[in-house]
Amino acid sequence: MSTEDRPGTGPDQPDDAAAGAASAGEFDDTPTVTRADLPTSSTAPVPPVDMAEQFPLTDEDPVKVGDFWLDARLTATPAGMAFVGHEDGGDSAMLLLLSEGAAQDAAARARFSGEINAMHIDTVVARGGQDQEDGRMGGRFRSEDDDPQLDSKAPLAPWVALAFDGSRRAVTEARRILLAIDLTATPPLSKPAGPDYRLHWIDKTGHGTTRVWPLPWPGKKDRAGWVTMLVSFLLMALIAALALLLAILLFQNQPLVDAPQPIPSPASGSGGSGSPDPSQSGSGGTPSSPSSGDNGGKYSETPSMLQPSGDQSGPGDPSPNPKL
Repeated sequence: MSTEDRPGTGPDQPDDAAAGAASAGEFDDTPTVTRADLPTSSTAPVPPVDMAEQFPLTDEDPVKVGDFWLDARLTATPAGMAFVGHEDGGDSAMLLLLSEGAAQDAAARARFSGEINAMHIDTVVARGGQDQEDGRMGGRFRSEDDDPQLDSKAPLAPWVALAFDGSRRAVTEARRILLAIDLTATPPLSKPAGPDYRLHWIDKTGHGTTRVWPLPWPGKKDRAGWVTMLVSFLLMALIAALALLLAILLFQNQPLVDAPQPIPSPASGSGGSGSPDPSQSGSGGTPSSPSSGDNGGKYSETPSMLQPSGDQSGPGDPSPNPKL
């Protein structure tokens, strides 16, 4: 049967499909959207990232874990703590370090290793510590066996460095890993009965054992850069110059002191027992005979009976006796 023979169709009557489309287009107010009207990827607005809150480090926090310097705190549970860290010349990373109690428990270390091995390989930057070299992420393990070892110290606590974009979502993932270790958020497998279950190490929340090698000073350059070293050197030079100036000012104003008078030797004094005059000794070493004179000398044996006039008297003359 042709189109002309079918009832309701013909050259003068429109097709039902066309009529329906016409009626739909007549009453549909929805605007037609073309491909040109769709927003492109370059013009599409980027939703803002919910940035995570960071907290300053405390004196109890380690300076360095593995090859990563710690910068700030993120979150903490009884099983460990999450930090923001960076590697020398690398980007920021989120570092998870187990607590003292969890690091000493083999079951907690196994749960931590299982959580890390289940993650994507691009998420795990590095890992280290006790019992962390096995599993799918064993290639990310960084050994520290070449560092000095002390038998009295406990093994290094397990840690992992994850890729970090600064978002709150990454911190939530870190908290999920830590809660899976201490079982505080794990639902019970059956109906609870009896006393509450509690891990024996849940109160040991201090940081696990870490090692810093080489020492952070002076090899650490990001905490004490060349500006700090230059300022310290200039300050030391200023203090030395000030001390030298004070010493100069202190000693240049001292009063002048006269030199002490020379002390005469015993031979140069009168009446002293000096060495005999060699001119008064004979060739045989015996003293020469005293010379006699009219005035009476020092060695004259003839006494003078003349009374000297005035105060004149010979050095060896006897005093006149007034009774004679």
